[in-house]
Amino acid sequence: MTDAQIGYTLSSEEHPPNDLVRNAVRSEAVGFDFASISDHFHPWTSTQGNSPFVWSVLGAIAHATDDLDVGVGVTCPTIRMHPAICAHAVATVAAMFEGRFTFGVGTGENLNEHVLGDRWPEHDVRLELLEEAMELMDALWEGENTSHRGKHYTVENARLYTLPEEKPPVAVSAFGPKTAWMAAEYGDGLWTVGIKEDVLEAYEDAGGEGPTYTQLDVCYAETEEEAIETVLEHWPNTALPGELSQELPTPAHFEQAAQMVEYEDIAEGATVTSPEPADHLESIHEAIDAGFDHVYVHQIGPDQDSFFECYEESVLPELD
Repeated sequence: MTDAQIGYTLSSEEHPPNDLVRNAVRSEAVGFDFASISDHFHPWTSTQGNSPFVWSVLGAIAHATDDLDVGVGVTCPTIRMHPAICAHAVATVAAMFEGRFTFGVGTGENLNEHVLGDRWPEHDVRLELLEEAMELMDALWEGENTSHRGKHYTVENARLYTLPEEKPPVAVSAFGPKTAWMAAEYGDGLWTVGIKEDVLEAYEDAGGEGPTYTQLDVCYAETEEEAIETVLEHWPNTALPGELSQELPTPAHFEQAAQMVEYEDIAEGATVTSPEPADHLESIHEAIDAGFDHVYVHQIGPDQDSFFECYEESVLPELD
């Protein structure tokens, strides 16, 4: 038994838009509490093969599901999209979900944000951009005529007329203690990947009291060998170290970096590749025991059906 919410990853980089909608419907039917969908302009590698415009997909998911909570994990509302345009998109989607939507924000990756030719700034500047963007979006969600002349953004006489009944909660992505403190101060929750206890501790030490989200990478297949090969082909970026995921600009660069990733790196890494449901349960319980109250699972690769069958029959019932 657990009080934590268990979710499913809608991987925009790996699936076309109609499949994402179908996967959202299936995740609700098998018993997941929520889903997180990624917001990318590019996939990490060309093998993944997709990257639809998330706001169009979200509109379809809002109508195709009934009770599933859905969040964007996460949007960078600072460079590729002006925060006023993000605020407009979020307000419309939140109105469609009628209380089932969470907006995740982060400082982004060069992979997605360089596409308009803007400079990719260092992390401290990206944090500064995000803080101003969040303040501006929050003002627009009040529904009043808004003008803003800040350090980074200008808005003149902008008003959003389509709004949800309540402002959507905003969870801030963090991979280190510094951003976790920012999440506690400016956000309504914390968003991360993996079991990062130092990030969670920093968030709570800074007074953060909102929901805490983390994603676990898995690949369920008939054999562990098949799962490892699938990860190596479709999601080798999971094994790239350091800040490469924030700094590399194109899928081609990620493919070059991924040439360094070997079978053993996946086999010995954090991704769950076991065909045994007990090992998937153990990973989820580890995240819950670390203190995360929203744990969502990313099934890597094209085979989502086997994953759904396993989790419906052998994993989710053990968590009820």
